[in-house]
Amino acid sequence: MLKERKGAYRCIEVTPQPSGFGAEITGLDLGRPLPPPVLEEVKAAWAAHGVVAFPDQPLSLEAQEAFTEAMGGFGHDPYIKPMPGHPNVLELRREPDEKATNFGAGWHSDWSFQATPPAATLLHSKVVPPVGGDTLFVDAARAYEALSPVMQAMLAPLRAVHSARQSYGTKGVFAKDTEKRTMQIIVSEEADGSLTHPLVRTHPVTGRKVLFVSPVYTVGIEGMTPEEAKAILGFLFAHLTQDRFIYRHRWREQMLLMWDNRCTMHFAEGGYDGHLRLMHRTTVAGDVPV
Repeated sequence: MLKERKGAYRCIEVTPQPSGFGAEITGLDLGRPLPPPVLEEVKAAWAAHGVVAFPDQPLSLEAQEAFTEAMGGFGHDPYIKPMPGHPNVLELRREPDEKATNFGAGWHSDWSFQATPPAATLLHSKVVPPVGGDTLFVDAARAYEALSPVMQAMLAPLRAVHSARQSYGTKGVFAKDTEKRTMQIIVSEEADGSLTHPLVRTHPVTGRKVLFVSPVYTVGIEGMTPEEAKAILGFLFAHLTQDRFIYRHRWREQMLLMWDNRCTMHFAEGGYDGHLRLMHRTTVAGDVPV
């Protein structure tokens, strides 16, 4: 990995991945409120790299909540029961004997079916299994930029249809789940609804164009037949998930990871059956995609 150019940051140290997508941030203590100059540099590094990891951060729930609020306030997390006494924290726990598919095992951008999807997701590792459990991320900005100008022009006016029905709807994956699961998933008729967002959105900080679709939550394209939408979305999903756009994150205990849902999608790998995995998750409120 390469460090940022000297002088790019004065308060923190940022070590990017070779592609620039994904970075590690050190030189700060997230267990305490960050001074404004430090917080601004963290926000700048997050916008620049999409996915940022803070190693060696043994955070309490309260500290994670405080940092989430400092980043922009809490997002709304539907369909999963939060931790008792912490309405904005989800415990992602999978016991060693669980056989159900691991949570997040499908390419998605968190809660993109909301009118204002979360800008960020924060995940803090408490117990990391000795095998498996990597999280994969797609750089949806670079994937858009790799498309031909003709394809970009064709996609520009389109609106993608987003819905939670494939996961949390009355006929979705979790409604059919018969295996024991520690996490309490809420299946809801509300999840069967849908709304539209621009298929190509503009990142509000960087100004970069981004492909804002995912296999889990994008179910169509406004004004197109299912067959037409399937052809275009199928191409885009295959394009997005090429190795050249993917960053594989390998976890260590007491690490906080923060990613930008406005320009990435992610996939939680399994491969740790027989081992406990425990994470705490919060989200940062976002805005209406444009």
